[in-house]
Amino acid sequence: MGTSTLHVVHTTAFRYTGAVTASYNEARMTPLPQPGQRVLDARLDVQPHTWAHEYRDYWGTAVTAFEVLAPHESLVVTAESRVEVTAPPAPRSAGDWAVLRDPALRDRLAEFLADTPTTRAPEEVVELAATTAGALPPADAALAVSHAVRDALEYVPGVTAVHTPAADAWAARTGVCQDMAHLVTGALRSIGIPARYVSGYLNPLRDGEPGRTVVGESHAWVEWWTGEWTAFDPTNRVPAGEQHVVLGRGRCYDDVPPLRGIFAGAGTQSLEVEVRITREA
Repeated sequence: MGTSTLHVVHTTAFRYTGAVTASYNEARMTPLPQPGQRVLDARLDVQPHTWAHEYRDYWGTAVTAFEVLAPHESLVVTAESRVEVTAPPAPRSAGDWAVLRDPALRDRLAEFLADTPTTRAPEEVVELAATTAGALPPADAALAVSHAVRDALEYVPGVTAVHTPAADAWAARTGVCQDMAHLVTGALRSIGIPARYVSGYLNPLRDGEPGRTVVGESHAWVEWWTGEWTAFDPTNRVPAGEQHVVLGRGRCYDDVPPLRGIFAGAGTQSLEVEVRITREA
């Protein structure tokens, strides 16, 4: 199993048309400590300086709630972390369709079997998933469906937004990581496989030299349950591994947005987001 230590700096800068008198925000930008992911250091800096409160939300994601009550014409949020990530081992157990159809399991994982407006798969995708799964066992079916949905889409930035319904992305046959994650999640749920949306970071240079800082990206992928949770990145057609840093999980993007807030006063003039990742030696 490979292991990477990644230093991530995620900066979000809002510039306003005038003075904002107050803003109230939630940041989900702190990596999750979990098997295979060790958080060595993490901090969140907000300028102007604010009151902040940290907690875990319903889905287990680390949330920093903060507010700025003094007039301000800009807001800069910087999340910095160092994370040691180890590629997960090969799945140790695989459930069969009888296990997935067990009422007790379906009740326990009901939230990851029910669609949201952004994950609801159009009928064409439902049919594609059923045909692709065929007589395959669940774990093989999940992988095959993920590839089938991804192969039908072209990666094109700027066509969709984070709240674009999966059906709209499918109609355009284009999208980015969150669209592909939403569509695969909906397709898997349509054939009875529990699936959840994962928010995080991706180091784009798997074999980059240690110490080199690159422009990374906020990223989204999926996890499905077929005896145990398996993480897969449909956008890049690879298992999620030592180059993926998990921030949070939920039913869809709406459960795990990196930054969400409201403000009073002037409007937003510009928004700049930058993610920089350094793989340490």
